[in-house]
Amino acid sequence: MGSTVSGRRLHLFDLDGTLIRGSADAVEISRQLGLGREIAELERGFLSRGLAPDEFAVRARELWAELTVEQVTAAFEGAPWLSGIREVWADIRKRGDYCAVISLSPDFFVSRLLEWGAHATHGSRWPALPFVEPVDRSGILDPAAKVKIANRLCAEFGVGLDRCVAYGDSMSDAEIFTVVPCAVAVNADHHLAGLATHTYSGGDLREVYELVRLQQ
Repeated sequence: MGSTVSGRRLHLFDLDGTLIRGSADAVEISRQLGLGREIAELERGFLSRGLAPDEFAVRARELWAELTVEQVTAAFEGAPWLSGIREVWADIRKRGDYCAVISLSPDFFVSRLLEWGAHATHGSRWPALPFVEPVDRSGILDPAAKVKIANRLCAEFGVGLDRCVAYGDSMSDAEIFTVVPCAVAVNADHHLAGLATHTYSGGDLREVYELVRLQQ
């Protein structure tokens, strides 16, 4: 779409810690493999010691050498999702608005949310399962990539960046929070302090959505 559609909004959702409460896809996948301790250490490196997203992915790929599609399915289905995700996305669609998920997580996990009603999903590009190829570092997203993808989605859907709402929980969402007019910190850590338009703590996306639903 080449022109901006007046009035429509684009809702941009993070995944780990936002749609999944208190956990992450990597944690849920590793649980299926009995690697909870190992992934916890890797997560600490990412959150506290500045481990780059591409390095995290390479190391996670090593841990998940035997990962199967069935284990990913079990991890997805067993994750502690916020309640009401399908209902919120259905309402967004009903209103003629758009919703998308942008996450640093593997695309083979993030893309499953298309079945729940997302118009688009963008995750880091990982090799197909079962793994044969190594991780291509150039396909691993970083926080700055979220802004670039948001701009591409705006062009695709004909929605201005000034009509976007971002939902996130951590430092990977800080950059996108600074470029949209409405940002919702969902069960967020200190990295988003002062950047959010709204703050929510709880387990229901319908309550999150209510904070912004009536705003135009």
